[in-house]
Amino acid sequence: MTSTTAETPMTTGAPAEVELLIGGMTCASCAARVEKKLNRMDGVSATVNYATEKAKVTYGAGVGVADLIATVERTGYTAEEPAPPHPEPEAAAGSDSGSDTSERDPELGAARHRLFVSALLAAPVALLAMVPALQFDNWQWLSLTLAAPVVVWGGAPFHRAAWTNARHGAATMDTLVSVGTLAAFGWSLWALFLGDAGMPGMHDAFRLTVSRMDGASTIYLEVASGVVALILLGRYLEARSKRRAGAALKALMELGAKDVGVLRDGREVRVPVSSLAVGDRFVVRPGEKVATDGTVVEGVSAVDASMLTGESVPVDVGPGDRVTGATVNAGGRLVVAATRVGADTQLARMARLVEEAQNGKAEVQRLADRVSAVFVPVVIALALGTFGGWLVVTGDTVAAFTAAVAVLIIACPCALGLATPTALMVGTGRGAQLGILIKGPEVLESTRRVDTVVLDKTGTVTTGRMTLQGVYAAEGEDETELLRLAGALEHASEHPIARAIAAGAEKRTGALPPAEHFENVPGRGVRGRVDGREVAVGRLYDALPPELARAAEEAERAGRTAVVAGWDGRARGVLSVADAVKDSSAAAVRELRALGLTPVLLTGDNRTVAEAVAKAVGIDAAHVYAEVLPEDKVDVVRRLRREGRTVAMVGDGVNDAAALATADLGLAMGTGTDAAIEAGDLTLVRGDLRVAADAIRLSRRTLATIKGNLVWAFGYNVAALPLAAAGLLNPMIAGAAMAFSSVFVVTNSLRLRRFR
Repeated sequence: MTSTTAETPMTTGAPAEVELLIGGMTCASCAARVEKKLNRMDGVSATVNYATEKAKVTYGAGVGVADLIATVERTGYTAEEPAPPHPEPEAAAGSDSGSDTSERDPELGAARHRLFVSALLAAPVALLAMVPALQFDNWQWLSLTLAAPVVVWGGAPFHRAAWTNARHGAATMDTLVSVGTLAAFGWSLWALFLGDAGMPGMHDAFRLTVSRMDGASTIYLEVASGVVALILLGRYLEARSKRRAGAALKALMELGAKDVGVLRDGREVRVPVSSLAVGDRFVVRPGEKVATDGTVVEGVSAVDASMLTGESVPVDVGPGDRVTGATVNAGGRLVVAATRVGADTQLARMARLVEEAQNGKAEVQRLADRVSAVFVPVVIALALGTFGGWLVVTGDTVAAFTAAVAVLIIACPCALGLATPTALMVGTGRGAQLGILIKGPEVLESTRRVDTVVLDKTGTVTTGRMTLQGVYAAEGEDETELLRLAGALEHASEHPIARAIAAGAEKRTGALPPAEHFENVPGRGVRGRVDGREVAVGRLYDALPPELARAAEEAERAGRTAVVAGWDGRARGVLSVADAVKDSSAAAVRELRALGLTPVLLTGDNRTVAEAVAKAVGIDAAHVYAEVLPEDKVDVVRRLRREGRTVAMVGDGVNDAAALATADLGLAMGTGTDAAIEAGDLTLVRGDLRVAADAIRLSRRTLATIKGNLVWAFGYNVAALPLAAAGLLNPMIAGAAMAFSSVFVVTNSLRLRRFR
């Protein structure tokens, strides 16, 4: 316990929250014990996650962090607050594979060494016991010499944990392994030194099932050493897989830059990223990572955000554009003004959301936890019952002992404890790599039930920016000249429609001439002088030629805003402007339909505009809600729910926050406002609607993996324990089955890493 932790003051106001690293847990029943002890404290609510080895604790007045740690230590485990992260960006690549990281882990290295030595010694013992042809005179004494260090030194972690738990009046998986292997070893010592098993010429045969034998000439050295080696192998593979499961979050947290070139008094000074403050201007050279979230103030470049959003195509940025920390400058030199630093950056928030999701518990996991909490005492009682039952029915002590040891060794609540958290770790980690943030395990259940998805139009289905969509020049007029003059005049205005026309004109015709005598006519448009001509844009013409009137009507019918432009007193053409539909929106709607969802469009725009957008992306007119005020969006979601639908809502604005919170499942576009992101259950870092379909697919796949894991974990124990009690399993076979049940669950979860 560090001094800083011990001196943490007691809370006096609202409940506080802390995350503790729990050490010494070896199975799900350990986690259940720690959680139970913490929750018995007044004003404390805790959840302990075996896979992440963390406890999330909420505590009230009169309780301090030191009290929580003391409670955990009295239970027989260690606890401490996590140290602040120290980014090592160069390690991120290795983290993703999981193998390099595991090799550098000292704990994992020690476990690998113990496993290697134990397996090397146990293998000849198993061969001598299983192959009678290899049993030379006094072979049993060589087996004892090889098996003893495996049982004593190799099994030391199990014996130590079992003794610690016994002193605290508890029993865990380690108790079962320790009692089972020591019983087998002790029986063998008795048979060798006090029975007939130590006689020269003694022969034994390996049996898959229990059979009647002479106890004085029977040894179980292959069981004692083989089970220790197999369970060490299972624990090592499980620990390695758990680290791989959490590798995506680790890699995410290590993405950030370590230092940055800050502009101070016109000079560039290299400083640690942690010393950046809001408002600082820093330089990002080609190939460098953007140090923190900010706004470009100088330079033009392309930024690669693939490691943060999963989007492979670099995005062009220039002055005024926002950039995100940890993205890579793929082009020219940029000067960026910091807008968010430290824990407020998008990268930090993403990591926080993923970690919170991984530490959460799905409702189905709570059932598994309750089973794990009573599992070990039940297994010990079953083993004693098995021994007594066999003794009464057969009178054979050896058969009774063998069956009881098999029951002790085959039991495994670890798979139950790992079923949900490992799938969550891998699923949420893979989501983070693809720009999908799942806020918690309860979100997964919602994705399974959803049948209707409500799409906010502006910023979700459309870009959220007005753009020039069409140009119609009157007969005899030059389209380029029309655009050049109208664009030059609109360039002087700040109105969104004017800016769209100016940007479109500049893109198509090049640099625009200056406008003179600019005048804004409220509600009607603008006028001024460009290149010696009196230009007017807007609704300043009382009468239009028939062809221009038709062009304006067609634009309005298509859901666009029609603007008339002309000069020297005559209307010369019609420009149409609209909030452009994103290129990916139609494909996204098709993908959502393929998932069995009914898409609904929701907008405050008029029905003409709404239906035009709906038609463009493939949404039925019957599923369009137009002219909806921001405060009424919640009512639409409630109405759909009253109709018996399970509703998902996708939005990005402040006015979407309430609707996102009201929906059964809220999907917030990460390109939107903080309010929307906070209200959503899933955050889509990329502004691409197709990611919404990916998010629902990933969530459903993760939920299916969790359920598959739990079916296996429950099914394994339901089937294995009766088989062992019935004498149909040799204890060593039982040990192998137990060791690999946990490995199966973790390996099944790791398949989510391949989600595309």
